[in-house]
Formats: sequence, C-alpha cells, structure tokens
Amino acid sequence: MKISLNEFEQHIDEDILKRGLQYFKKGYVTCVDELSGGEYEATVEGSETYTVHMEIKNGVMNACYCTCPYDWGPVCKHEVAVMFYLQQKELGIETKPKKDAKKNQVMASLGVKPSLKNKKKTIQEQLNEILDMLPPEELKGYIAECCDKEKSFRDMFLARYLHLIQPISQEMYAKQIRAIVSSAAGRYGYLDYSAARKVANAVNEISQLAERKMTEGNYREAMYMGCAMLEEMTKAIEQGDDSNGDLGCCIDAAQEILFRVAEDCVDKAIRRELFDYALTAFQKQLFKGWDWHFHLLDLAIELIETESDKKLIAGWIDSVKPTGEKWDYDYDRARLMKLELIRKTEGEAELNSYLEANIDINNFRRELILEAIKEKNYAKAISLAETGIIADQKDKPGLVDEWKWHLLNIYQQQGDKFKIVEYARFLFLNSSRFRPQEMFDILKKQLEKTEWKSFFDQLVADRKKSEKWVSFHSIADMYIWEEQWENLLSLLVANKSLDNLSYVEKFLANRYAEQLVGIYYNAIEDYLKKNISREYYKTACKYIRRMIKLGGRDEADHLIAELRKLYPQRRALMEELDMV
Repeated sequence: MKISLNEFEQHIDEDILKRGLQYFKKGYVTCVDELSGGEYEATVEGSETYTVHMEIKNGVMNACYCTCPYDWGPVCKHEVAVMFYLQQKELGIETKPKKDAKKNQVMASLGVKPSLKNKKKTIQEQLNEILDMLPPEELKGYIAECCDKEKSFRDMFLARYLHLIQPISQEMYAKQIRAIVSSAAGRYGYLDYSAARKVANAVNEISQLAERKMTEGNYREAMYMGCAMLEEMTKAIEQGDDSNGDLGCCIDAAQEILFRVAEDCVDKAIRRELFDYALTAFQKQLFKGWDWHFHLLDLAIELIETESDKKLIAGWIDSVKPTGEKWDYDYDRARLMKLELIRKTEGEAELNSYLEANIDINNFRRELILEAIKEKNYAKAISLAETGIIADQKDKPGLVDEWKWHLLNIYQQQGDKFKIVEYARFLFLNSSRFRPQEMFDILKKQLEKTEWKSFFDQLVADRKKSEKWVSFHSIADMYIWEEQWENLLSLLVANKSLDNLSYVEKFLANRYAEQLVGIYYNAIEDYLKKNISREYYKTACKYIRRMIKLGGRDEADHLIAELRKLYPQRRALMEELDMV
C-alpha cells in the first residue's frame, strides 16, 4: 500500500488513525533509526514491544510492516504511530519531550547550540563502520555464536550461502527457500501478513541473483532458481496471508525467469531440461488450480525443437476435455494454447481452419474478422460479425457491442451511409465500451446540415429514454458538443447540484454568470442541509469562492451570514467560513 506521508490521514481507517495518534502522543514510539536512505526502523511500545519497518521515497511510503499480529487491514496502529512521529513537524504535533530534548531546550535558552559532532549516523553507516574495523576472525566467531544461539538466524544464513558448499541444483535452492519460509513461519507453520512480507523480501534476493546469472550467461543456475521459487512459493502462498500480494509477486518473478531462459538461452541441453521440467510439472499437476499450471505448457511451446516435442504438447493440450459447463475456463485455455502451438509450428491454412472450427471463442472470432477486413474480404467479415451477434446476444452483451463496432468499421470502409448511421447510433445510445463523442462525430459527419437538427433533437430524446435514469453528464456533453448553451443552462436548472455545476460552469460562465451564482447559492444551501463534517464544509466553501470569482461577492457574503445563523453550533463550519 503506497501512501503519501503528507496526506496519510486520508487513507487510513479512522479508528486505527486515532489509536496510532494516541500511541504517538503518549511517547510509545522509541528508537527510530534510519537504516539507510529512506529506510526506517522503529520500536513501538504498548502491551508488548513491536518493531516497525518503513520504506519512504520522495515523501511516499512504499512499504511498511510491523511485527504485531494485526491482520485486519494494510496498516496497524503501531505503523500509524510511526507515521505521526515522522510527520510531527508538518502536522504541528508533539509528544512528551525526552531527557535529551529537555537538555537541548535548556542549552538553547542559554544560547548554547547542541554539538553537531554527535549527529546520529544511520544504522547502515554505523554497521559499515563497525564491519570495516572488525578483524575477520572476530566476525567469523560472532556469526558462529549467533548461529548456535538463534535458529532463525542460522536458517537465513544457510539459505543465503549454502550454494558455496553444495553443488548447484534446483533442490539446493528449494532448501534455501524452505529455510526462509520455516524461519519466518509462526508456531503452527502459518505465514502471517508481516511474515509473508519478510519471506518475499528474502526470496526477491534469489530472484535478483537469477537476473544477474542470466546477464552473465549462466542460464542453468537461473533456471534452477526459477523452478525452485515457483514450487516453494506456491506451497508458501497456501499456508500464509498474501493479502498484499508479496508471495504472488515472487511467483510472477519465477515465471519471468523461466520464460526469459526459454527466450534467450540457445544452449540445447538447458532448453531440453526446462522443456522436460515444464511437461513433467504439468503432468504431475504440481500447480493444478493456479494460473501457472497452464503457463507451463505456454513455456513448453516456447521451447519446441522437434516434431516429437510438438506431439507431446499437443497430446497434453488435447487431454483437457470440455466439461459442458457454461464457463469452461480450462477447456478454453487449452484451445488458446493449441492455437499458439499451431501458429508456431504449422501454416496459415491450418491456423485458419482451427480458428474457424473453434469460432465460439471470442478471441478466435475477433482474429478472423480482423484478418478478413485486412484482406478486404468484407462479406466474410460481415458474416462473422453478424453470427457473433446472434451467438452472444443472450449472455454476452459486451461482445455484441464489439461485433457491431466491427460492422461499423466495415461499412465505413465501404462508404455505406445508411449502415454507418445505424450502427454508430446504436453504439452511441447503448454501449459504454466506445467513446460517445467518437460515435457522435461519426453521425454528424454522415448527415447533411438540413437533416442534423431534427436528428440531434431526436438523439437527445432517445438518449434520455435509453437510460434508466437521465445522466446529466451524458446529455450535457451533447449540448456542449453542439454549443447549445441555453439548452445546457436549462438542463442545469432542472438538475441543480454542486457536481453538475462544476461540470458545466466553464462553458456557461461568460454568458450566464449571474444565473450560475444563484444556482450555486441554492445548491450550497441544500448541500449543507444533508452533509456534516469538516471535509463537506471545505467543499461548500470551495464553491462559495467560485461564486465570488463569478462576480457574486454580495451573494456570497449574504450566504455566509445566513449559514452562520443557521448552524452556529457547527464549529468546524464557522472556522472554514472564516477563511473564505
């Protein structure tokens, strides 16, 4: 969850926000350290002591996690308390001064400035300085001692450096990842929200190492890393809270590694090994139920070298049979892969034959229509679009709109005015998939000026009938495109609201400023009858300023005086009115 620190209060649950503020004001945030540029670690006290880790860049919090067990949302009260700590100067809030702060205050009152020599270094700077000073033997002894005392440290250390003493293999990297997961998992082997983030950060280091290996041309080792990540992170995601998508990102990274090996590696032995892995994993259904189960066959298609390879893949694709259900994802996915297999290994005739035999898949129909239009075989393209409309009109209205859009495109190329008007009008009135102004412009271009006025008036009437409730914006747009300002003002008077006013004000301000001021007056009154809170008051005052800008200073003053009489108990409103 990315949050701008300047406005973090607007993005966090109000209850969590209040509790975080209380923790900050009570001085519970202690030991705030900058580990490196923009990376902070803080201790937050309470019923227990928790550690908060936060990454900030250019005023935006890109990541944060806390060691507390809270998992009801993306941000806990301890993290919020740290945000208040980091933003206390900007927010004008403070906590009880610590001893050092009191000492600095006394020194300042005596005219003595605190020494800059003791300016605190970041944790990373301190670590680097100590590591530079430590003799290698002492550092080695300390690491051995930590490994003896702390299992999680030992597991993470082995996970990072096991490759130095063992032969490179997929299993070796799988052991590393299992050690990472084991260290982070709770007592019952479950990865909570913060543990999932910890695992993902560690596994991302393996992903980055794989990237470096591929850059160096070591595709085999990168392949082992990708396979291990894919298998072990699939297990991890099944035993953890991945509400933030951290573990899923590791799986995506693993797939990217494997596909990059398939695309870039020319070593036939490595390509064969990856091909065999992909088919074996698919056969064993290692990832059944996940999207990447079928991605394995996509990977295998990328690695095809022989006719035998092609037959193996085709056999597995053909083993996926239709279920007869309305939405048969697996079968449709298999047919899409079969298409890519044919595209890669066979000719144009076989490709078109397969597309036509499986025309119920909308992607196939779309490809055939576009190819027919490209070849100017308009009769075939029209037939495909019209049969698509018939096939999809009951269950897939969005696709019906697309097939009609293709028909519009065909008739534009043929110059058939009657059909162009028919389909552009339908899409303008009934479809949200295509830009209304584009359809409107097509219609206007087809009609003579003598025809257009009556056609436009009827189009407005039809637009109102085609909607369950009249959309102010959609009708207003039509008047704006035609520069019918009186009709636009009449529409606004019939649909008074601050939102509608702000939508059309710039078009009417030069001609109808006085009327707009009056509409604003009434709309603001109605708005404040229904809404109570400072944010609503700020909005109302923003529109009072619009009244003034339109030349309605007297009306604005009168409205402000009226609001003061009506709502004297709304202190926040009085404060906002003071600033108008």
